[in-house]
Amino acid sequence: MAESSYRDSISLVDKAGNRNWVYPKKPKGSLYQGRTWFSIGLMLLLFGGPFIEFNGHPLLLLNVLDRKFIIFGIPFWPQDLPLFALLMMTFVMFVIVFTVVFGRVFCGWACPQTVFMEMLFRKIEYWIEGDYKAQQKLDKQEWDMEKALKKGSKHVLFFALALLIANTFLSYLIGFDEVKKLIIDGPMQHLGKFIALVIFSTVFYLVFAKMRELVCIVVCPYGRLQGLMLDKNSIVVAYDYIRGEPRGFRKKGVEQNLGDCVDCKRCVQVCPTGIDIRNGTQLECINCTACIDECNDVMVKIGEPKGLIRYASQQEIATGKVKRISTRSIAYIIILTVLVSTLTFLLVTRKDVESAVLRTPGLMHQEQGNGLVSNMYNFEVVNKTFHEQQVELVILRPTGATLKMVDRESAMLTLHEDDLLKGSFFIMMPQQQIKANNTEAEVAVFSNGKLMKRIVTNFVAPVKQ
Repeated sequence: MAESSYRDSISLVDKAGNRNWVYPKKPKGSLYQGRTWFSIGLMLLLFGGPFIEFNGHPLLLLNVLDRKFIIFGIPFWPQDLPLFALLMMTFVMFVIVFTVVFGRVFCGWACPQTVFMEMLFRKIEYWIEGDYKAQQKLDKQEWDMEKALKKGSKHVLFFALALLIANTFLSYLIGFDEVKKLIIDGPMQHLGKFIALVIFSTVFYLVFAKMRELVCIVVCPYGRLQGLMLDKNSIVVAYDYIRGEPRGFRKKGVEQNLGDCVDCKRCVQVCPTGIDIRNGTQLECINCTACIDECNDVMVKIGEPKGLIRYASQQEIATGKVKRISTRSIAYIIILTVLVSTLTFLLVTRKDVESAVLRTPGLMHQEQGNGLVSNMYNFEVVNKTFHEQQVELVILRPTGATLKMVDRESAMLTLHEDDLLKGSFFIMMPQQQIKANNTEAEVAVFSNGKLMKRIVTNFVAPVKQ
């Protein structure tokens, strides 16, 4: 393999510290074609997601400001913060397991940054400015009508796409209905949302027009942490140095002690981050597979087997043995299984209505007359569904006790979607039935006639002889 000095710097910066603008060659091949169709499917889901509803609500909503989240039709309210945190932990662990086993396949095939950059913005650039050599020539030439027209039309389309992506992104944050109001009513009626849309559009435009691969290398935490998650058994886009070295141009009719790599550098020319994959796994590599397609095309032309650059682990390249699951992978899978099982159990057993009852602090018992003694309690009930709930509080124990609401005529409560009700009630007992200073009391919470929860509390009152 090549010397490891390439690890001392990144391909995007020259020795003077200036950025090297990457002009990748237009990719082609079976893997690129597969990525194209897969990306089309992902973009249809992404742009169509805000229009998909389940029970009259978005399938996916991440409203951070209102602390309202809907994940695949399942609502998470502020009271579900521990459950939502567990969901996020499970997702992070899934990403770790997936990366340990399959490397950065997500980056190359499913990451929105890669999908938008390679399948939308880069295609527009190829369409208007041509392939990489034509782009280099255009950037070097003096400003004239041709350059102004090409650059201007490209950036207008870039900003239009950024605006579309920003509207979609905003729809996932506040809901499509709110974005539709912004469009119909005009920006002045929803100034805050309009400012957010302008900011998002500008950021997306700068990301895809200017920053590009720097997002993957500098900004994205997943890209920065991949070195901690990968091991020698992780599947990555790898160059088979055993088969390829030593490199060199082949001459017909001349006996040469060379490997299969003809050192054509087409794998470097097509790389969107400008690296040489033959140097090994690198921070900049997003596993886009463009180099695999290019190398396979060369191998076919020189009559050698495909796969000089392929999906493989470093262990497989070095030893020829395939080992997909390591001890560390097994440990991560066990942790993921525990998290998924716990999350599934909590989701399945989650009640439609969450309730709490607490004896009002600081208050003593009250004598109500007619031989009745009362304690005051505070209650809170939360509707965690999208449906209206009829909630009723019923006293189960002790026998002979009655429940009377404060400022309400009935213990039947109506909760609308995402509704939270707080209030107070009395538990009253005949004095002659009080046999201890501290009596256990039990309150049942029913929702739409179904028992949701039994809450045990204390009834405190002195025993009179």
